[in-house]
Amino acid sequence: MSKRIRITAIILLAGLLAGCAGQSEYMRTVAADSVDLTASLDSAVVIFMRPSGIGFAVQSSVFEVTSGDPQLIGIVSAKTRVAHTATPGSHRYMVIGESAAFMDAELLPGKRYYAIVSPRLGWWKARFSLVPVGAEEARAAGFEETCGDCGWVENTDSAHNWATGNMASI
Repeated sequence: MSKRIRITAIILLAGLLAGCAGQSEYMRTVAADSVDLTASLDSAVVIFMRPSGIGFAVQSSVFEVTSGDPQLIGIVSAKTRVAHTATPGSHRYMVIGESAAFMDAELLPGKRYYAIVSPRLGWWKARFSLVPVGAEEARAAGFEETCGDCGWVENTDSAHNWATGNMASI
């Protein structure tokens, strides 16, 4: 095989793998300037982001389960993020891959919070954890770049239909 053919094959393979890291068909890409990140006296904002490309072929769905009834926040694919506005107080969030993992949060009014959707190996497909980002870490050099590598997405009607149709397994 000639060197030119090998290089072309490597480039095509890399392009294919990068294409696999795309977003869920149930989510739509939105411009950064259209995402409302305003946290007011009666709200807080939690940004769920997945900066890692590990487990790119598996989607991670994030829910709020504070009331016990799962409410879809979004499907967070590799290199995407979704904003969630919530009331201040105690909240419980859940991420699903091969299994479910939970994160409890005490949200203060007027604050913005970050949680990393972190992939790890599972038996059949990727598992995920929710990792809260501390205030110092969020202010650290490089964090904004990490955020900027993640495109913004939001739910579509089909995302809510998917969640409703799969609620028994969720």
